[in-house]
Amino acid sequence: MAPLPVLSRDPLVQGFLKLNTPNVSDALDRLGIQGAPHGIVPLWPGCPKIVGRAMTMKLVPVDQGSESPVLGTLEAIMAGQPGDILVIDQGGRMDVNSFGGVAAFTAIQHGFIGTVIDGVTRDVDEMQAQGFAAYARGVIQQSIRNRCAYAGHSLEVQLAGRTVNTGDLVMGDINGILVIPEAQAEMVLHIAQEFADTEERVKDAISQGVDPIEAHQQVNYDRMTQRPDQ
Repeated sequence: MAPLPVLSRDPLVQGFLKLNTPNVSDALDRLGIQGAPHGIVPLWPGCPKIVGRAMTMKLVPVDQGSESPVLGTLEAIMAGQPGDILVIDQGGRMDVNSFGGVAAFTAIQHGFIGTVIDGVTRDVDEMQAQGFAAYARGVIQQSIRNRCAYAGHSLEVQLAGRTVNTGDLVMGDINGILVIPEAQAEMVLHIAQEFADTEERVKDAISQGVDPIEAHQQVNYDRMTQRPDQ
């Protein structure tokens, strides 16, 4: 039986878990942070929501490296910490696998809560059965072996053009994925909570008979995501 998911005591993680990615995306917009990768989605209905620190790794075409992607992935997992999310930069490739069932099982044993992949993965049925969250561009059935190479871990990588560093917060839910830079995570959380509270006030006003247009105008809804200097 797989270990139970790690319940992080990190107050930032706990704070973001109470929100959804649209609230946090709005906060990133307010701050001018490009942290919303497109096209990376949960791979099955009910895929767990995740918030955790990124452990990054990069895969490259087989002619651009010599290290085994299988062994390299295990190396990256063992370098991480319980509660981490394995972020795999495969450059958006749709024709080569990026991850698999044995690696997912190892990650679970080491306390990881999920993986986010700029590419495709296989063994999704195994990940689903074990409650290991997987967000990617899609699925594939072929092996990773001898089809790509490992370029390292704990380095700056890209998710659909968005930069991710080890230690950044990664958030995923049914709406998609976000990358929250570590240095700005506290501010992002504060503003995201403001957005969530404001939307609840708008809905409460509408439920009490306030005209919906007026309810939005009262909170200056259309300008909420604008940066203060705009």
